[in-house]
Order: sequence, then C-alpha cells, then structure tokens
Amino acid sequence: MALNDDNIVMPVAPMNGGGFGGSFGGDWGWIILLLLFAGGGWGNGFGGGMDMYPWLNQSNQMQDGFTSQMLNNSVNGIQNAVTSGFGDVQTALCGGFAGVNATVNGAQNGITSQMYNETIANLERSFAAQTANTAAITGIQSQLSQCCCDNRLATVETQNIVQAEGSATRLAIQNQTQQILDKMCQQEIDALKAQNLALQNQVNMQNLAASQATQTAQLIADNTAQTQYIVNRVAPYPIPAYVVANPVTPSI
Repeated sequence: MALNDDNIVMPVAPMNGGGFGGSFGGDWGWIILLLLFAGGGWGNGFGGGMDMYPWLNQSNQMQDGFTSQMLNNSVNGIQNAVTSGFGDVQTALCGGFAGVNATVNGAQNGITSQMYNETIANLERSFAAQTANTAAITGIQSQLSQCCCDNRLATVETQNIVQAEGSATRLAIQNQTQQILDKMCQQEIDALKAQNLALQNQVNMQNLAASQATQTAQLIADNTAQTQYIVNRVAPYPIPAYVVANPVTPSI
C-alpha cells in the first residue's frame, strides 16, 4: 500500500497546512484573536490613562510592540510545535504505513508465492496424471499389440502345424501308394520271371529232348553201321542190286 494510491484516502494531513489551516486563519485563529483582545485590554488599562498626552507618553506603543513580539513568538512557538508534532505524527504515520505497506507487500508476495507454488504443484499433478494416463494407454496399446502378435503367431503356428500334418499325410499316402505300386510291379516282375523261367525250362526240355533224339539217332546209326560192318566182315553175303530195307531193323 503506497501513500499515493489513487484508490485509498490517506488520513495524513499535509505538513505546514493540513488540519490547522496553515499558519493563521485555521483552527488556531481563535487563540490568536483572544491574545489580540487581551493586548487591547492591556493597552486601555495600563496606557489608557495617558491617552490625553500621547506625545509625552509612548508606553502604549512600546507595550503594543512587546505584546506583538510576544504574540509572534508564542504563535511561532505554537506553530513550530504543532508543525513538528504533526510532522512527527506524519513521519510516524508514513513509517507505520510503510511498515503496513511492506507487510502487505510481504503478504502479497507470500500469497503470490503460495499461488505460484500451488500452480506449479497443480501443473506437476496434472503432468503426473497425464503421464500416468499416457503410460497406462501405452501399456494397454502394448498389451493389445502383444496380444495381436501372439494371436498372429498362434495362427501362423497352427497353419504351420496343419500344413506340416497335411504334408506328412500326403507324404505317407504317396509312400503307401508307391509301396503298393512297387509291390504290384514286383509281383508282375516275379510273374514274368516265373513265366520266363517256365518257358525257358520248356525250351530247355525241348532242346534237351531234341538233342537226346539226335544223339540217340546218331548212336543208333553208328551202332547200325558198326553192326553192318561187323556182319559184312564176319559173314560176307551177296549184295543185292536193289537195296531194300531190312525187315529186322526197326524204323525210326
């Protein structure tokens, strides 16, 4: 609070004027008038008896001079005392209001500092709440993202398992089919081998029979020739002109 605040009326009177109306004519004017009336009475009482011969007796003028001097001194003393007193009062008031102003300023500074601290605290709480909300939202988003990733991973793993099982099933079917085909082929091959073997045996038997027949015929022919030679050598007989078959020799 300042002494020159436009919104506050200060109860302080100006120095050398103020509530006493200046030097004269103010609230102390009646004291001066009383003193003047008293001076007039003294002049009439003490010097009035010589008014008949004013050139012989000038004591009234001297008395008026002393009275005026006394009045002036008294008024000056009163004025100085009043001025000094009210100056001290004004100084004290100024000092008091300066202290009040300092106290108010201190209080205002304290209130301002408290409001500033409360504002900072509110901002910090708001920031902490926003940070917590952001962290919570981020955590939820992370959980959702992780959940989606886990679901996609589980789906991919399931697809891989299904594909692997399908591949294994197809491979098993192919292997079994190939085994069946191989078995059928082997059976056909074995049948062909058996047939070939039978045919080969048959051919061999026929060849053997033919060979044996040939060998037998050769042996018979050789034996017949040798027998005929022996007969011819042992007992010669006439050779007919017309050769006929021996009825004793078996026909082949």
